[in-house]
Amino acid sequence: MSNTRQATASSPWRAPLIFLVIAALFVLEGTTRNALFSGSWNSALAILNMGLISAVMALGVNMQWGYAGLFNAGVVGFLALGALGPVLVATRPVEGAWSAGGPRVLLALVIGLATLILAAQVWQRAPQRLRAIAMIAILVLGFVLYRFLFDPAVMAIEANNSASAGNIGGLGWPVLLSWPVGAAFAAAAAWGVGKVALGLRSDYLAIATLGIGEIIVAVLRNEEWLARGVKNMSGIPRPVPYELDLQNDPGFVAKAASWGMDVSTASGIWVKLMYAGIFAVVLLGLVLLAELALKSPWGRMMRAIRDNETAASAMGKNIKGRHLQIFVIGSAVIGLAGAMMVTLDGLLSPGSFNPLRYTFLVWVMVIVGGSGNNWGSVLGGLLIWFLWIKAEVWGPELMNLVTLPLPDGALRQHLLDSAPHMRFIAMGLVLLLVLRFAPRGLVPEK
Repeated sequence: MSNTRQATASSPWRAPLIFLVIAALFVLEGTTRNALFSGSWNSALAILNMGLISAVMALGVNMQWGYAGLFNAGVVGFLALGALGPVLVATRPVEGAWSAGGPRVLLALVIGLATLILAAQVWQRAPQRLRAIAMIAILVLGFVLYRFLFDPAVMAIEANNSASAGNIGGLGWPVLLSWPVGAAFAAAAAWGVGKVALGLRSDYLAIATLGIGEIIVAVLRNEEWLARGVKNMSGIPRPVPYELDLQNDPGFVAKAASWGMDVSTASGIWVKLMYAGIFAVVLLGLVLLAELALKSPWGRMMRAIRDNETAASAMGKNIKGRHLQIFVIGSAVIGLAGAMMVTLDGLLSPGSFNPLRYTFLVWVMVIVGGSGNNWGSVLGGLLIWFLWIKAEVWGPELMNLVTLPLPDGALRQHLLDSAPHMRFIAMGLVLLLVLRFAPRGLVPEK
């Protein structure tokens, strides 16, 4: 029996068949109209686009966990940092914001970074009896100077056209250039976190990254000068045309008529298809690079470290250095997904960065797909995101069926009203079933 299971798990047809099932679900969503499916290609493509971005997130987490066994519980923070890239690079400059306090903010940030570097150098090189006093003195002096420059500059930026802006603004560059910048923001933060936290035990690393992720989101919510905080940042440019522009284009109107569609539906489908093409190219490029890396000597070394750190260390491998390397790379991929997501939405809303959605659901994608397998992460991202969206629709239908024997009243109404929240139960049930019948995931690591 165990041999049969192992053969099934290792079947080369398993992944293609599951991908075909997922493709069939999207086709049903686009073509079939009933209680379970919307029958709208706009809806199907919208789910697909966010599913592709979720697959990129899952791929980044899989690099950290599947390659090196690093438990990152702060995915939401690195995603939020990546989302900051399009705001600071692609949005238009805010008139008067830079002259109001931009140079002083930059100088304050440089002083803050220099203070941390100097304190670290003093801690390493100063005589032991003077080490603590010297480091505290440097930190206090640097903090006072930082706040002296930073606070007035921020107040001046936020007071500049506060009704419609109140932030530093962007550079006005093409939005696709902002995606690698968002990845670089997440990578830089991961380097700082990794230098401190990767020496900790795995459970302490999870706690540290969870806290760091929440701190990053809190900063984005409260620092209005950066991206307007809870006022939200809208109008983020996009790499594809706007639907309204297509609807006003006579050439596109003629094409829509030849397709037998009204121009509103056709423009929505066309824009979503263009997004899907861009996201698919990015995802496939990342998977290709990840596969090449995993099958290289570097990838074999990472898996050897994951499986037995003691043996790898005895062979002269720099465990902490390799862990830091893969932690930075995985976080950069997560940051790239954050930049892609706000570009799709056209909106940065720090209040929407919920750990349940952007940390734990991503982990469900990795576990269900198969940790250590790049294609498994892609599969998990697409499948779990589809189920996450449709569970909100399927939940009320299922609850209505289950409660039919109950008389009309407060109990039945309460169950029907709470049915949309069944997506949480549904995700837990999917995770339990996969862990029970396919503990290594739907597409396990080879």
